[in-house]
Amino acid sequence: MLGKGVVGGGGGTKAPKPSFVSYVRPEEIHTNEKEVTEKEATLHLLPGEQLLCEASTVLKYVQEDSCQRGVYGRLVCTDFKIAFLGDDESALDNYETQFKNKVIGENDITLHCVDQIYGVFDEKKKTLFGQLKKYPEKLIIHCKDLRVFHFCLRYTKEEEVKRIVSGIIHHTQSPKLLKRLFLFSYAQNNTVKKLEKEKLASTQKEIRNSCSSVLGTVPELFSLRLPAYFVVPTPLPEEDVKRFQGHGIPIWCWSCHNGSALLKMSALPKEQDDGILQIQKSFLDGIYKTIHRPPYEIVKTEDLSSNFLSLQEIQTAYCKFKQLFLIDNSTEFWDTDIKWFSLLESSSWLDIIRRCLKKAIEITESLEAQNMNVLLLEENASDLCCLLSSLVQVMMDPHCRTRTGFQSLVQKEWVMGGHCFLDRCNHLRQNDKEEVPVFLLFLDCVWQLVHQHTPAFEFTETYLTVLSDSLYIPIFSTFFFNSPHQKDTNMGRESLDTQSKPLNLLTVWDWSVQFEPKAQTLLRNPLYAEKPKPDKGPRKGMRFKHQRQLSLPLTQSKSSPKRGFFREETDHLIKNLLGKRISKLINSSDELQDSFREFYDSWHSKPTDYHGLLLPHIEGPEIRVWAQRYLRWIPEAQILGGGRMAVMSRLLEMMEEVQDLQEKINERHPSQAALHAETRHAEASCLLRNSARLSSLFPFALLQRHSSKPVLPTSGWKALEDEEDLAKREDDFVDLGDV
Repeated sequence: MLGKGVVGGGGGTKAPKPSFVSYVRPEEIHTNEKEVTEKEATLHLLPGEQLLCEASTVLKYVQEDSCQRGVYGRLVCTDFKIAFLGDDESALDNYETQFKNKVIGENDITLHCVDQIYGVFDEKKKTLFGQLKKYPEKLIIHCKDLRVFHFCLRYTKEEEVKRIVSGIIHHTQSPKLLKRLFLFSYAQNNTVKKLEKEKLASTQKEIRNSCSSVLGTVPELFSLRLPAYFVVPTPLPEEDVKRFQGHGIPIWCWSCHNGSALLKMSALPKEQDDGILQIQKSFLDGIYKTIHRPPYEIVKTEDLSSNFLSLQEIQTAYCKFKQLFLIDNSTEFWDTDIKWFSLLESSSWLDIIRRCLKKAIEITESLEAQNMNVLLLEENASDLCCLLSSLVQVMMDPHCRTRTGFQSLVQKEWVMGGHCFLDRCNHLRQNDKEEVPVFLLFLDCVWQLVHQHTPAFEFTETYLTVLSDSLYIPIFSTFFFNSPHQKDTNMGRESLDTQSKPLNLLTVWDWSVQFEPKAQTLLRNPLYAEKPKPDKGPRKGMRFKHQRQLSLPLTQSKSSPKRGFFREETDHLIKNLLGKRISKLINSSDELQDSFREFYDSWHSKPTDYHGLLLPHIEGPEIRVWAQRYLRWIPEAQILGGGRMAVMSRLLEMMEEVQDLQEKINERHPSQAALHAETRHAEASCLLRNSARLSSLFPFALLQRHSSKPVLPTSGWKALEDEEDLAKREDDFVDLGDV
């Protein structure tokens, strides 16, 4: 199975009360100890992983009413994961095991993936934290990937219950030090090649060769969050960059094909002293004059700290949103079914996605239609700046819609751009208020684009889903640091007192670490419309728009003696704009709304160019729930043999037929590209057609016994008569004579 497994679920009606109580312990039922040992799954440890505590005779419940069914086994806790070792994995045949995650089993939970831990005391559910005076008889674990695990400890020895519960709480909820993460232990014991350093070195070399103004020196001189190499406007002196440790400096992100540039800037620290405020004001005025001096264009400022979403809004919305999918049993699922859409709307998560996409379209309109440079302003330029700059590039640059381009985008804007993954994912459990799913919000916005314009993307929604899961796997260093400087400082030789060799790092982009080759085919989109290769012969008047723009825009043929940072173009309004603050240059809201609506409607009225500009639909019904990620562990939400995967399977079958006909036509001179595409499509179609569990949530969901929706929601059952009253009633007389 691709990804992690599911706690399956069953009946949609209330389970009958047990007719008798057994006083025989489960381990006493097995008379042959060898038979039990053979059935019990073995614990597989990664390099550097150590077993901390365990408990035997633990019952893992299925996600079902009253939790009457389950599997017995061992519950173990290591310094990497919580794992349940039972014999339920034997139900999967050899073909289905190809889709398993090689690092995380379907009954494994990494310590960083644990969201909340609950205990059941006398049928009451309570949150567990700190030291416990009384230990629960049932343990419920909510995961950040929205899985829910139920463990019954009623038949486990009391000493083992204390050890396993205390161990799980301590290692998942207690604050940690950075160097105590399993990432360091794994890196010291792993012997793989240092792929991440090699890719980083090649990326830095590519930037140095293609940019005209690059600062590459000791990061401590500028800011601990800035990478070793970043691009600033040419006239800006290096002394200004060092003055406020990188704050107040416009940093280049990307350039449009028409020469307009996208920049970001972190705000200056707030000061109370009037003298310091005057110094900051004069410094910013100098920066603005540098940007606006002729022959530069107008710069539009987007102040994201005051005129856009706050991190608190994102955190609150997602906390409400995720509760819709952390379902304990079928009864709870059907209880919320009747009011599910109202709960979804009250969470405001989809509205936040719509606002992010709308803001990205506004920035795209300024770059594309108005030829304006856009400056994104934020307190640290590491959260919403990363989100919007990445979304704009996905919409405008077709290279970012390929797997290689998307990987480079995440590395450039998020990892090297200084997004605080360590704090935003709360890997150290030091401050819950800092935990904000900004990167997950970005992936959700990208999914909206993938869902609406599938042929424009080389990767699939499964690619985005497993990427979101990889945030909590501490063997990849990609998402476990706040900045490149923090990573280099802690992963260097100085961090190892007794170790002379550098640590070996794994990158999350090496998918062979997690998945087999056949499973990786599900990460590639078989319906991707590849850009046709142009003929070698020259064609007059031929111009490719929206080409990849890693380098800075070139100057015009008739350029001024001084080469500028932006596209050189004279404008009679520039003289009136010199010396003014950028915030005063923004047009009125009415004009912005009119230009935005005209740009938005004009693009959607034309045929879609999958290799050009790409805009999403942002009307209410068009923004949807990312079903594969959020609903994949809820059996009741599956559509057996249906959904998008059923449509995809049928489309792939039709493509195979077309390719077979094309092969017969061109069998004498087959194209190498056609053969490659045929193999890729055939593999993907084979995976879909041969899977025994094809559903709307493929490839994550297991096809187990599903509950049927009750005629009335379970919340309404209480209003009905009791069973005793129904039994006393006489049967209704039905006259069959008229039938």
